[in-house]
Amino acid sequence: KFNILRKLEDEGCQIMVFPAHACAEEIMACDPDGIFLSNGPGDPAAVHYVIDTVRNLLGKRPMFGICLGHQIMGLALGGRTFKLKFGHRGVNQPVKDLTTGKVEITSQNHGFCVDPESMKNMPLRMTHFNLNDNTLEGMEHLEIPAFSVQYHPEASPGPHDASYLFKRFIERMEG
Repeated sequence: KFNILRKLEDEGCQIMVFPAHACAEEIMACDPDGIFLSNGPGDPAAVHYVIDTVRNLLGKRPMFGICLGHQIMGLALGGRTFKLKFGHRGVNQPVKDLTTGKVEITSQNHGFCVDPESMKNMPLRMTHFNLNDNTLEGMEHLEIPAFSVQYHPEASPGPHDASYLFKRFIERMEG
């Protein structure tokens, strides 16, 4: 999605886009300040090569994942995903940010979810939950600079409810 690139450029980032088959060594050879895991279609468990790459990148640079990137991060950390009965589609999906107590109006388009029960013994904070079905919508690692959300902050349905996520990523890269 070009709006992801626009949001990062608006924050002053110089962007390099890698194909899904890029390996961790290829990505790290470019010495990035941060790693962004974007959205994509389908079952996250089917892209084992991406999960392996992300597992090898975790902790090396600040990481931010959205949608499929959130699911891939969950799998790379050792969690599980499951198929939602109906999926989350469209705008006006209410998500509560547990760190602030605020409700964000989000845009979503996915059929899978990270299982929070599979992550409960990991050094993670579950940060966002869907208010329609109480599924996991965001998480943050407590030991390495990595966080993710299930929804699309770049879609701006709020319209600025989730802009802070891009700023948070930039702060982690600068820190």
